[in-house]
Amino acid sequence: WIPDLTHEAMRDLIRARAAAKRDSRVARQRILSMLLRTDKRYAGKHWTGKHRTWLANQSFSQPSQQIAFQHYCQSLEQIEDRILQLDQEISRLLPEWSLCNLVCQLQALKGVGQLTAITLVAELGDFSRFSSPKQLMAFLGLVPGEYSSGNSIRPRGITKVGNSELRRLLYEAAWSYRTPAKVGAWLIYYRPDSVTQYSKDIAWKAQQRLCSRYRSLTAKGKKSQVAITAVARE
Repeated sequence: WIPDLTHEAMRDLIRARAAAKRDSRVARQRILSMLLRTDKRYAGKHWTGKHRTWLANQSFSQPSQQIAFQHYCQSLEQIEDRILQLDQEISRLLPEWSLCNLVCQLQALKGVGQLTAITLVAELGDFSRFSSPKQLMAFLGLVPGEYSSGNSIRPRGITKVGNSELRRLLYEAAWSYRTPAKVGAWLIYYRPDSVTQYSKDIAWKAQQRLCSRYRSLTAKGKKSQVAITAVARE
């Protein structure tokens, strides 16, 4: 499989957005760290509309500190504008993409929104290039590894080779399967209309199996993170 120009463009957009999101997390941490150093604390949840209004109203006794704080806030605004522009370009390019339908069908799965589906398809390409699901999971670094020394072979955790961003997305999606299987409001109202009934049926069977898998592993005493990794691998 060879990616076409549109696929490469989508992949570049997704990677640029991921880089901007990392910059956003760093910028937010700078703001919070400065507030902590100056003993300014917000009692509610961070980064809501009320929190941002509270940030805009903060003042400092030293003019230089005020300038530094405003610089941090403006830097965050610029990064968020970049993310918005990238999101708009991703939405514009999506209908032109040859794998657009695959992106739509993946959204039948619980925990997989549009951005997650686009990222998976942009980075992995045509799934048929993998001979088996096991090969795909090995490519993502989600299969168990082993430590070998002479005649001694000891199991170890997952290999963690490949794309760490894709592993993170699969972990986040897997957390949705901790609760009992159900067709929630998101799947009813926000799933794309182009998702076929065939995909919905497969997604429902997958949800039942994965929710059961998580409960089975935790009932056996496995840590939740281990169970989530197993769900992400499936």
